[in-house]
Amino acid sequence: MVARTNELSIKIEEAIRLLSVHVPLSDENSRKPVLFHSVRVGVYLYENGYSDDVVLAGFLHDTVEGWTTATEQVVREAFGDNIMRLILASTKDYSIEDSGDRTIELIKRCVQNGQDALIVKAADTIDSFRWYLGQNNEDEINTCVKTANAIFEVKPDGFDDKIFVELKKWSDKGKQRAQREAIL
Repeated sequence: MVARTNELSIKIEEAIRLLSVHVPLSDENSRKPVLFHSVRVGVYLYENGYSDDVVLAGFLHDTVEGWTTATEQVVREAFGDNIMRLILASTKDYSIEDSGDRTIELIKRCVQNGQDALIVKAADTIDSFRWYLGQNNEDEINTCVKTANAIFEVKPDGFDDKIFVELKKWSDKGKQRAQREAIL
């Protein structure tokens, strides 16, 4: 395990406090509890030794996507330009109506912002795979597979972090699940 600083722990607490103020409570009708998802993504990145900025962006990756009350300005003031850049890279552009086009544009934007941005999106997708496979939510599992496919289609060869190997394993699980469901 990578040695971590007290400074990062304090920043993580700040991120969780920001999330707890700005993320609405989930209920039984929620696709997935957003606050818990955000925490899991950040913890995954933390436990896997990613840089402080990647970890914090993981915790905060959904903050400005539209279902929270956090603004870009609030997040930028609290966490700085680089973390905000990573968050914005993995934030969906809902002005793009077609979901497939929206996903490709998002992944291309991550790539333009560097491997760290794509790592945050990959961690987000891995957590979504874990959640939706556990919930037996076939539609969302298929969405995760499509997102993973887009990552592998757009990802440059030079982006060779270990997270992409793990994402491939989850994507394969999702595809196997879809094939089993199609047979039934």
